[in-house]
Amino acid sequence: MNTMPDFLRIDPQERTVSLDARNPAFYGNPNATYALLHAHCPTFYWEEQKQWFFTGYDHVNALLRDRRFGRQILHIATREELGLPEPLDHTRHFDAAERHSLLEIEPPEHTRLRTLVNRAFVSRHVEKMKPEIEALAHGLIDRFAKDGQTELLSSFADIIPVTMIARMIGIPEEMGPQLLKWSHAYVGMYMFKRSLEDEVAADHAAKEFADYVRSVIAERRAEPKDDLLSHMIHTEHKGQLLTDEELVSTTIVLLNAGHEATVHQIGNSVRVILESGLDTHSLFSDEKTTERTVEETLRIGAPVHIFQRWALEPVEIDGVRFERGDKVSLILAAANLDPQKFSDPLTFKPDRTEAPNLSFGAGIHFCIGAPLARLELNIVLPLLFQRLPHLKLASQPTVKEVYHFHGLERLDLVW
Repeated sequence: MNTMPDFLRIDPQERTVSLDARNPAFYGNPNATYALLHAHCPTFYWEEQKQWFFTGYDHVNALLRDRRFGRQILHIATREELGLPEPLDHTRHFDAAERHSLLEIEPPEHTRLRTLVNRAFVSRHVEKMKPEIEALAHGLIDRFAKDGQTELLSSFADIIPVTMIARMIGIPEEMGPQLLKWSHAYVGMYMFKRSLEDEVAADHAAKEFADYVRSVIAERRAEPKDDLLSHMIHTEHKGQLLTDEELVSTTIVLLNAGHEATVHQIGNSVRVILESGLDTHSLFSDEKTTERTVEETLRIGAPVHIFQRWALEPVEIDGVRFERGDKVSLILAAANLDPQKFSDPLTFKPDRTEAPNLSFGAGIHFCIGAPLARLELNIVLPLLFQRLPHLKLASQPTVKEVYHFHGLERLDLVW
């Protein structure tokens, strides 16, 4: 395990790491690299990213909750003070769409926005969607069950989360394929070493996405329905309604976050389960067992790897001094593999009773869609393996060349 691959260089004394995130040997199997980082240097300065990274479970868990760090910095300091460059003109539509994103703001704005949408995502509310999710999953499996083979992402994993989040918000579900296209282009902004082409594509998607959402907002304003968008438009919080800009940002982040990670997680989970060689019937024998299996796939195959935060004041963590305006990165997926918390962390063990995984984050930015994502996974995974008990990998799955998110490009299955 401690043999160093040629794409990784660790200096434990200096606490520096050199690692090319676009190397297929890394993003194809990041868990192996995380194990080496835990063994040699769990807190490190990543030379290529020019930033400090934390992989230890306790540090990541604490930093996610630490109010001395935040998702934004410009609410307490100017770009000039911090030496930050001016925004890029060719990403102005993307920046506008992100300006009021729940993921990017801090209290009191965050509290106001989150309070307005939180009710729709609490467990008791999403539980009501169970029959719809089951019916959708059965219908999709019916389409390919007789074929003896399928590419699971396009025939199943892509469709369920985007359809459910669209229904919930009040976007016509036939928009699903277009939402997926916008979302895939949009998340190109989160790639390390993204190209100008990636940025332009993300900006173009953000403009089209925002224009479309505005048109639906206008419809719901004139004719409210029983959906989340109508609720957000017409509900006041402390005497204030959401502005159009806030509505656009919130709708986009809910649509993107509401399906992107779950698509990846369905693929990652199916892969992990099939590669484990464990008896799938025993993994889903009852609700409690299913829950534990799902949580273990979330731990070992997390869909979102990195969450970044700004230091809002001078602070020292693990012997590293941060000044106001410094950025730090927390590797959620690596925290899930911390050997201090998890025995034999690289092994899929569904009967674990160790620390909870951090795949949905923690603190005020804990994933608002976690109850929906968990419900979808707890329904569709057992259903898939019950309907197709002889599922096998048809070929080695191909991994997406995006590091912040970890998911598959293709998952070809046979039975």
